Amino acid sequence: MSAAITMSNIHKSFGPKKVINDVSISIEPGELIGFLGPSGAGKTTTIKLLTGQLKQESGTATILGKDTKTLNHECYRQIGIVSDNSGLYENINAYDNLLVFAKILNTDKGKIPRLLERVGLKNDMKKQVKKFSRGMKQRLVLARALLHNPKILFLDEPTSGLDPSTTIEIHKLMMEMKEGGTTFFLTTHDMTEASKLCDRIVLFNEGVILDMGTMDELSLRYNTEKRVKIMLKTKETIELPLTPENSQKISDLIAADDVLTMHTQEPTLETIFLKLTGRGLQ
Repeated sequence: MSAAITMSNIHKSFGPKKVINDVSISIEPGELIGFLGPSGAGKTTTIKLLTGQLKQESGTATILGKDTKTLNHECYRQIGIVSDNSGLYENINAYDNLLVFAKILNTDKGKIPRLLERVGLKNDMKKQVKKFSRGMKQRLVLARALLHNPKILFLDEPTSGLDPSTTIEIHKLMMEMKEGGTTFFLTTHDMTEASKLCDRIVLFNEGVILDMGTMDELSLRYNTEKRVKIMLKTKETIELPLTPENSQKISDLIAADDVLTMHTQEPTLETIFLKLTGRGLQ
């Protein structure tokens, strides 16, 4: 089976500033991959390159086997894009916004009420979009991107600024689509979102892929200081390096029935990113 997305030695600059620097990756059909990095890392530029909105100076990129420099209308019918700058018709209501795109995409308008319900906009479908909050507009853009059941969905910080309950609902919707075979390219600086959803995580900073892998692979790779955190029945918490000497101490605590909880302390994505770059993800 051919890769859904490929990037091979991609370079992109804006004037003297190198924004994407020798990026290569292959994404399989049905995979949910997350580009995790801070604002300004080059995540949005990567999406624009892959969707033909920008062109790289060198290297090659394909989407569904088609060179991204020559994408046509038929290609775009198989792609969905959710980003902050996705245009909406401000002077008509949410339902009619989706109706316009259903006609353009020649897709069933009967899906519109269910999609609006799934993104938490059922009760606002007749409200003018100019009266929507930023979060409501973001949810409407997501619903619009899902109208035509795209094979590949690009999500640029899709849950930024959304309330927790709506975020959970959107995550459920993403998982349903993934089970149906949709490929996801997700950019985020939210390590919880990345670790929860992604098959693979790309750690991305200043246009460079620092590392990539599953959450387990990354945790094991950077778990250089193996430690265990123990809460005793006295509610005292102790943290110990996993050494032969401390293994005996832990065994003694368990034998004495003093342990309430015990967890190994794997590094978080934030910790890994900080170790690689010296900066956080915000």
